[in-house]
Amino acid sequence: MKKILSVLVVLALLLGCTAALAEETVTLKQAYCAPNGSGSVGIVTVALQGDKIVAVHIDELQWMDATSVSVLDAEGDLTKGFPEGKVLASKLVNDESYSGMMAAYAGSTVTIANNYAAIEAFCVGKTVAELEAAIAGLDNTTAVDAVSGATLVNTLGYLQSVLQAAKN
Repeated sequence: MKKILSVLVVLALLLGCTAALAEETVTLKQAYCAPNGSGSVGIVTVALQGDKIVAVHIDELQWMDATSVSVLDAEGDLTKGFPEGKVLASKLVNDESYSGMMAAYAGSTVTIANNYAAIEAFCVGKTVAELEAAIAGLDNTTAVDAVSGATLVNTLGYLQSVLQAAKN
């Protein structure tokens, strides 16, 4: 009797684990976009479980001074046409220098990494439809107010980019 009960318990656990695994299917979606206008290329990745956003990653590439960490390890012909003294760099990888530049240029008090993190956190846990509804009717001013911790002037563009990636 104990063996039968043990087998039934193990089967119940296996069936429960199998059902849980089926629910855990995650789909990755990505968009290349311009969340901040035309000066950079955004790469937004969204992980969806069903239609619920479970993770978001935002980064942008832009030309930065040659002291920045480049995303390319390129020389020769590949670098023809690159702006002199510039490298193609990730804002996230170069958070300290990029954020320092934005503090001097625009008075920014929040790093780009922390701004991205606030936008990502705002999106996580929402369904695609909920995110779409949350940003419907927002403008650049109200979008900054809607996302606690984000101070980017183009917060709305980042939110729209997350939505675009989720719908891809």
